[in-house]
Amino acid sequence: MTDFARLHRTGAPLLLPNAWDHASARLLAAQGFAAVGTTSLGVAAAAGLPDGAAATRDETLRLALSLGSAPFALSVDAEDGFSDDPAQVAAFARELWAVGVAGVNLEDRLGPAERHAEKIAAVKAAAPGLFVNARTDTHWLGGGGDGADDTLARLRAYREAGADGAFVPGLTDPAAIAALVRALGDVPLNVLYSPTGPTVPDLTALGVRRISLGSLLYRRALGAAVEALTGIREGRAPVGPTPAYADVQELSGG
Repeated sequence: MTDFARLHRTGAPLLLPNAWDHASARLLAAQGFAAVGTTSLGVAAAAGLPDGAAATRDETLRLALSLGSAPFALSVDAEDGFSDDPAQVAAFARELWAVGVAGVNLEDRLGPAERHAEKIAAVKAAAPGLFVNARTDTHWLGGGGDGADDTLARLRAYREAGADGAFVPGLTDPAAIAALVRALGDVPLNVLYSPTGPTVPDLTALGVRRISLGSLLYRRALGAAVEALTGIREGRAPVGPTPAYADVQELSGG
């Protein structure tokens, strides 16, 4: 078992902040987090590309290359693997593993579960040590899909294909979360934190083993920038912490 996999099974749940570039990843890790994820929305938006359209394969790989040897575990949001071909998804996973990436998120986008399972199996064959967090979008895109049975059936198929973890973004109902934790047994459940959903202590009590922040920090950063700008325009000094120029330079080795 890798150190990253162990974070899903021992101690407190893995609270995973998600970065969008080199500096944000380094800054988040400096707060004491043993692992940092990437957010596909942040990576895509920063590059002026659409999210969820298989448009950011190169940008994602470049970010992984710059961070894979960092002193923290890196998990990469690879959308659906940037391809419908399991062999191409496996080749991308092999590149991630080669530069030091510890984990990858692969989403099914409510496509055929069999095809997603084939991708997962191909990735595990190509990079056995890479932690595959299998995401189903039954709640994110489908409003619950065909119900809890559809979610569980998909996740069980992905586990049979070799997935190491199960990710269900959009799932916020405490009873449904607890039921899924029980049904998955030894498969660690990952949920996406929502400011209007259960708190981190609540999710811990429900048995969740990984809590991702997704694009929340990136969107908050954009909001803070706009707030600072409008305040300056109206004669107010910005409030809140602002890293010094030298501190940001240090994040990139400058």
